[in-house]
Amino acid sequence: MTERALWVAKTGLDAQQTRMAVISNNLANVNTTGFKKDRAVFQDLMYQNMRQVGAQTSQTSQLPTGMQLGTGVKTMATEKLHTQGNVEQTGNQMDIAINGRGFLQVTMPDGSTTYTRDGQLKLDLNGQIVNANGLPLTPSMTIPQDALSITIGSDGTVSILQPNNPQPSNVGQIQTANFINLAGLEPIGENLYRESGASGPPVIGTPGQQEFGAIVQNSLETSNVNVVEELVGMIETQRAYEMNSKAISTTDQMLSYATQNL
Repeated sequence: MTERALWVAKTGLDAQQTRMAVISNNLANVNTTGFKKDRAVFQDLMYQNMRQVGAQTSQTSQLPTGMQLGTGVKTMATEKLHTQGNVEQTGNQMDIAINGRGFLQVTMPDGSTTYTRDGQLKLDLNGQIVNANGLPLTPSMTIPQDALSITIGSDGTVSILQPNNPQPSNVGQIQTANFINLAGLEPIGENLYRESGASGPPVIGTPGQQEFGAIVQNSLETSNVNVVEELVGMIETQRAYEMNSKAISTTDQMLSYATQNL
């Protein structure tokens, strides 16, 4: 029975180490554009049924309680929390933020599509709109070399102003994607997400319409990590780790006492 306590406490140490790793990653990305914080999800392990609750003790009576011994805890998942980050103005005409639901679509080198909330857009050597890693947006758009300014509307319409033409010219429209289960998206790094079987297929729409968030030019969405919440979580994790360590230490003392008195 005493050895059981060692293994139960060990699972608690593993769980708190995982939670600390998640918190550390959140804090490391506190200034990452469009980053969505994670949280660790835990579940208790199976129970050893030593005495069945409700079992008959006689023909007319039954046990009101049973005896089930827990075997510890496990990390079930790490879940992304897709809450809105702050929208901060940058003054850069190529910076955009999505105020609400939706993701920008990015074409990968293999032709597949990934999704991002990072609106730090650039122009490549051909004038094509790309993300910070040089990957083009979907649908692709090219800005003429003589463009004097670029305007991106709340509905994703991209227009430019050219010399000797007082009227802006429309060069395309940014479309955003939404998913029924945002937590099911697979993060792959570089501020990108990939569709998964859990997220469901993307629903493509126009920014600012129906459930899609509007686009805000000259702005970026900051990380949704709350430093104070993460620090409080870090303290809780540290204390829980200490308590599980104390359980192992106490159990070891009990085993030592038992062997010394044999």
